[in-house]
Amino acid sequence: MTLTTTSDDPIYVTDALIAEDIDAYLVQHQHKTMLRFITCGSVDDGKSTLIGRLLYDSKMIFEDQLAALEADSKRVGTQGQDIDFALLVDGLAAEREQGITIDVAYRFFATEKRKFIVADTPGHEQYTRNMITGASTADLAVILIDARKGVLTQTRRHSYLAQLVGIKNIVLAVNKMDLVDYSQEVFDKIVAEYTAFARSIGIEQFVPMPISGFKGDNITTSSANTPWYTGPSLIEHLESVEVNSTADLAKPFRMPVQWVNRPNLDFRGFSGLIASGSVKPGDQIRVLPSGKTSTITRVVTMDGDLDEAIAGQSVTLCFADEVDCSRGDVIATADAPPQAADQFEATLVWMADEAMTPGRAYWLKLGTQTVSATVQAPKYAVNVNTMEHIAVKTLELNAIGVAQLATDKPIVFEPYDANRTLGGFILIDKMTNATVAAGRLHFSLRRAQNVHWQALDISREARANLKNQKPAVLWFTGLSGAGKSTIANLVEKKLFRMNRHTFLLDGDNVRHGLNKDLGFTEADRIENIRRVGEVARLMTDAGLIVITAFISPFRAEREMVRKMLPEAEFFEVFIDTPLSVAEERDVKGLYKKARSGELKNFTGIDSPYEPPYSPEIRIDTSKVTPEQAATMIVDALLGDA
Repeated sequence: MTLTTTSDDPIYVTDALIAEDIDAYLVQHQHKTMLRFITCGSVDDGKSTLIGRLLYDSKMIFEDQLAALEADSKRVGTQGQDIDFALLVDGLAAEREQGITIDVAYRFFATEKRKFIVADTPGHEQYTRNMITGASTADLAVILIDARKGVLTQTRRHSYLAQLVGIKNIVLAVNKMDLVDYSQEVFDKIVAEYTAFARSIGIEQFVPMPISGFKGDNITTSSANTPWYTGPSLIEHLESVEVNSTADLAKPFRMPVQWVNRPNLDFRGFSGLIASGSVKPGDQIRVLPSGKTSTITRVVTMDGDLDEAIAGQSVTLCFADEVDCSRGDVIATADAPPQAADQFEATLVWMADEAMTPGRAYWLKLGTQTVSATVQAPKYAVNVNTMEHIAVKTLELNAIGVAQLATDKPIVFEPYDANRTLGGFILIDKMTNATVAAGRLHFSLRRAQNVHWQALDISREARANLKNQKPAVLWFTGLSGAGKSTIANLVEKKLFRMNRHTFLLDGDNVRHGLNKDLGFTEADRIENIRRVGEVARLMTDAGLIVITAFISPFRAEREMVRKMLPEAEFFEVFIDTPLSVAEERDVKGLYKKARSGELKNFTGIDSPYEPPYSPEIRIDTSKVTPEQAATMIVDALLGDA
């Protein structure tokens, strides 16, 4: 290959030399550290413009992209004939139409010293949940403030959320300084106001800088327009700040297991991403929550075995012993393991349009662990403007609160401040699979450490064998007036005549004693079913066939009870009666009261009923009599016994 120059002699550049230069560049690029950061703040503070400027100044825009940007800027831009850098990031049509960021946009760029992944997060309060998504993996937050507007509510909210998710590095970028004539007085006033707020929420240190994302002041180099500012430019600071992986390296070894790697009979390893610390062959480890110990024999990667692996690397670990270890377990250093518990205090950021329902079971996902969890009514919510603790009964969209939660089995954890991987979690709605909240664990509750299962000599199997039957729960569900109690009573009479040991839990009867303190709000209905489910479980432990007759309108709570019991012991019996038929019967006069407004939260009228998707038994009361229905249910039950 020949390159022509202005001299008389051409310069010959071989393909081998080019390949050598490329390899050298790739090696250099591979060993650069990676910084993940977010831009956040209020609406129209210039977040997207700032990222566009960073991409432009770091030469991360191809010629065709630049040409398209120039054309788009003239067509839909907001800067006249100048380049609108925000269009590099705001890619959704709705974002360009409204001039706002809606979804989180991730962009990659690099300088000579470091690689970067930046998340442009929305400023609108409506999209706060998207900001949390971007912040969850960030090492640094650039909080922008419009120099003309000062500190706003969303500035406070996003600062609090950044601190909440554990971001230690904060940059206060006072943007649009060109629109206030680069006034030091304006800058100092904003910094002073933000400093007072930052200290009130626990942010002790941050780096303030005056910038103009549009003009480029103090973005890559110091600006002559702000001679009074002697700090670093934004890119200089981003290149030098410590990343989380460096701090995580000094912590004890932790690796959540993602996958058991068993490609053949001769290899068995445990794969995952190292959350903190380091590991090497010969290290003593402990598998949690079982507590079993072993020794590392190999640290395996796709590129071969390693002498040592550190936080941020994905590896497969091999043990010296045959230790039971599976997805969701945590491999840790043997002499400093994390804790395991099933009750916690946590901070929640509610991200769903529907308010939190205390007592409802959600999926809790922490690292590679997924368990069922119930959340109690919040202890308080936080007013992000005043930091005041507010008494609330639930959490609405974007609300931040502290609550206690309990999981159905112990999970391995560490406080979020010590380990973001083992302390941060999300809650998932069991019915829709939508993420409804993000949270951080503070500590386990003392009662979780002090209450233990007591071993009993007589097992549930022995009790059932004594009664010569298989325990079960027949869970009748349906509208008020559907015929649940009538059919359930007939079922118990048939089983009694067959010498079966039974007990009938009726919805009205338990409210005279066990649940007389509960009303009919959604939260009380959930607690009503939880208590009945626990009683039914205890009765099956005694070897009984338990029959329950409850409206139990919500699928999530019926599923919660199912999860309490061993496989194949829960029979969901759907008494399928149309609302019009149930209302015609109206034996207790409840529908009439509900229609007149005298009775609130009545199922089928002003409170929903969620019919089962696939019940074990479905009774269509328009086709069979109660006696026939009872016979069908008994046959189905004993056919599986």
